[in-house]
Amino acid sequence: MSPTYSIIITGGNTGLGFETAKVIGLDKDAMVVIACRNPQLGQDAVARLTAFGGHAAFLPLDLASQASIREFAEAYRNAGLPPLKGIICNAGMQNVAAPTKTIEGYELTFAVNHLGHYLLTRLLLEDMEQDGRITFVSSGTHDPAERLPVPSAVYEDAETVAHDFESSQKAGLRRYATSKLCNIYCTYELFRRLSASGDPRLVSIKVNAIDPGLMPATGLTRSSPAPMQWIVRNVMPLLRLINDNVHSPETSAKRVAALTIGEDAVPGGRYFRNGKAVRSSEASYDEDKARELWVSSAAMTGLSSELTDV
Repeated sequence: MSPTYSIIITGGNTGLGFETAKVIGLDKDAMVVIACRNPQLGQDAVARLTAFGGHAAFLPLDLASQASIREFAEAYRNAGLPPLKGIICNAGMQNVAAPTKTIEGYELTFAVNHLGHYLLTRLLLEDMEQDGRITFVSSGTHDPAERLPVPSAVYEDAETVAHDFESSQKAGLRRYATSKLCNIYCTYELFRRLSASGDPRLVSIKVNAIDPGLMPATGLTRSSPAPMQWIVRNVMPLLRLINDNVHSPETSAKRVAALTIGEDAVPGGRYFRNGKAVRSSEASYDEDKARELWVSSAAMTGLSSELTDV
């Protein structure tokens, strides 16, 4: 049976991304497109998915490079793959080492976790079929009410966040939380713009965000000092005894997949935690800041702020 639709998963070669690819790959109508930087790891993921009986393809994507993102969009259009049904904006990084600047001059965490996914989804909107789905993998760290051991997100404007190069572990964690708040701003603003577009195809596309919970088994903390990595591997799993939002990648993957190819996506514009639609942080509903982030992100990526003008 030939696949009838494609789902792009950024960072689909490992961790939550790969586990999500495995779940979606159970649907024989699905072509899972693994989008990651390392060709060998991408091809290895395709081989493993194929061994499980799924359909998969690899296309190179470096979210820290706007040129790479544009090349990816063009490569997707020329690859002869099935129509695009969904994009899972999963790839993310948490840098608590010395801050890094992208070739465009932006702080790396903001560039990868938010700006790269913003550009990717904007470029691929024209390729998305009726009733398409876009899922942003955010994090409970964006919400101070979660009381996690991470500094609270701080968002005043995009230019400030994009050029925050303060060097400390605390600043690195704060940048991560802020980038995840940006994911939710982007989710809500994109959904508002799609809904108001007047174009039946665009109106039908549903956008949501999800907090996959704390997942000690992933490599998110690889830039952390060795003692912190030991704590994440050996102590964090015990948090399941007192925190209902600590999960294995396999559990979270089922929820990401359900939100992307299942019924949970409708009506859109929602935030999910523990498999249920809940309210995100109070700050995340600031429409003025979401609009400013959208417009500033358009300028940073060389796009018009108008939805379909790329």
